[in-house]
Amino acid sequence: MKTVICPGSFDPVTMGHLDIIRRSAKMFDKVLVVVMTNYHKRNTYVFSADERVDLLKRCTRDMENVEVEQYDGLLAEYARQKNAVAVVKGLRAVSDFEYEFQQALTNKKLNSELETIFVTTTAENMFLSSSVVKQVCELGGDISNFVPEEIRDDIIKRISRGERE
Repeated sequence: MKTVICPGSFDPVTMGHLDIIRRSAKMFDKVLVVVMTNYHKRNTYVFSADERVDLLKRCTRDMENVEVEQYDGLLAEYARQKNAVAVVKGLRAVSDFEYEFQQALTNKKLNSELETIFVTTTAENMFLSSSVVKQVCELGGDISNFVPEEIRDDIIKRISRGERE
C-alpha cells in the first residue's frame, strides 16, 4: 500500500488545498493530511492545530482513503514513522517552487527513502492561499468560492470578529 503525506498549516483550508488532497487520493492508496506548525507563521494562526484538524476532517469525510492528523516535528521523521513513500506538495506559481524545492532537498537528506511530488494547482486556484482568504474575509468580502461550504461559516465567524487562537 502506497501512503503519501499532504502537509501544511491549513489556516484555514482552501479549495486549493482540497483539490490537491482529492487528486492525491485518486493516485495513492492512503493520504495522510498533516497539520503542521510553520515556525514562520506560528504566532499568526487564526485557528488552533486542533481546530484545523477538525476543519480538515469535516472537509474530507467523503474521501475514504484520507486521514487527518497533527504533528509538531520533522516531516521526514513523521514520514518514516508512517512508512510514507512521498510528500505531495501543491504548487501555485514559480514563486512556490524555490521554497518547496529547498524543503524537498532537506527532507531527502533527513530521510533518503522519502520522495517529494509536486502537483500543480488548477488554473482557478492559482491565486488562492489561506492568507488571501483571511484578508478577503476580514475586509467583508465573499469567500464562498475560496473555501469549502462545510467550514465557511466557521471561518467567517472567527475572522470577522478578529479572534485568534
